[in-house]
Amino acid sequence: MEKFGFVGLPNAGKSSLYNALTGGSALAAPYAFATTDPNVGVAKVTDHRLDALAKMSQSKKVVPASVEFNDIGGLVKGASQGEGLGNKFLAGIRQVDAIVFVLRAFVDDDIPGPSDPLEHLSTVETELTLADLEMVTAGLDKKERAAKGDSSLQNEVDAAREVLEHLEAGTPLYRVTLSESCSETIAPWQLLTNKPVLALVNIAEDQLGSVQEVIAPVQAELGELAPVFGTCVQLEAEAAQLDADDRTEMLDALGLGEGVLPTFLREAYYTLGLRTFLTTGEKESRAWTFREGSPAPVCAGRIHTDMQRGFIRAETVHWDELVEAGSWGKAREAGNVRQEGKDYIVKDGDVLEFRFNV
Repeated sequence: MEKFGFVGLPNAGKSSLYNALTGGSALAAPYAFATTDPNVGVAKVTDHRLDALAKMSQSKKVVPASVEFNDIGGLVKGASQGEGLGNKFLAGIRQVDAIVFVLRAFVDDDIPGPSDPLEHLSTVETELTLADLEMVTAGLDKKERAAKGDSSLQNEVDAAREVLEHLEAGTPLYRVTLSESCSETIAPWQLLTNKPVLALVNIAEDQLGSVQEVIAPVQAELGELAPVFGTCVQLEAEAAQLDADDRTEMLDALGLGEGVLPTFLREAYYTLGLRTFLTTGEKESRAWTFREGSPAPVCAGRIHTDMQRGFIRAETVHWDELVEAGSWGKAREAGNVRQEGKDYIVKDGDVLEFRFNV
């Protein structure tokens, strides 16, 4: 399961965001380091396509795609040198696939810390960059010594030097264009600033009418580097604790529709290049996650390795064509179901049935 890590200053709203996405009850307190150990939870990716298929098939069970979120404690200036609980927290996000910046934009005299989201962003970027700088610098000497006895390792030395040039200038790696060779070489290093990023600006309830105005400076700063969202995380966390009908009523009363977080969650999913194929039947309708560009046998393997090993063909139809037809049988009669082989690149929204033999 793909993992996202929440990163932000103390009191930015990371634990409330975790609760909003997972329906959890992590401690969200108005003081620094209320979170001392990572909270790990799973959030379901809402998908209207899956709902439509489940209704068509009258499925007894519906299984949406999921992603994992890691809520780590707040970073402070000097975290990369161990200030606060910095080193422990930074280690907690080395293994995530993408980072979510949680940036505070609300003013509350009872909560310490800045309310300028750009100040939050600057501090967090600096600390992540310094942590990567320390890690790469510490490893360079070892790589150079190893390369003297094995010339095939010279590419690691070159990559480390290329990366250091940017990190020493204080630039996170997601803000620069690395050479193809460097990008491939450093991929396993788990550098913090070499991960995809998203930003969520946490606003006050009375700022809901001016969300775009509040998040505009962050959008201007990050440009095309990251999608930026804005919402009152506390309100959405409270809504997440309610049953479906009460949650809908609360969000509608606030003019939030389904809320910002389902859209944010879907964008997070897509940021990692994740796509969804679907299966449906009376027993179950399910969303399956795959990497964009995956061929049919690889997608079959997401269900079971035997399906990939013994793959024969895939029967596929786009979800909306299937729903319009009303059943697999009627979709076949209409000529909408295609027979695809091993080279077929699965598309987002495909509904698949695999034929295999082992």
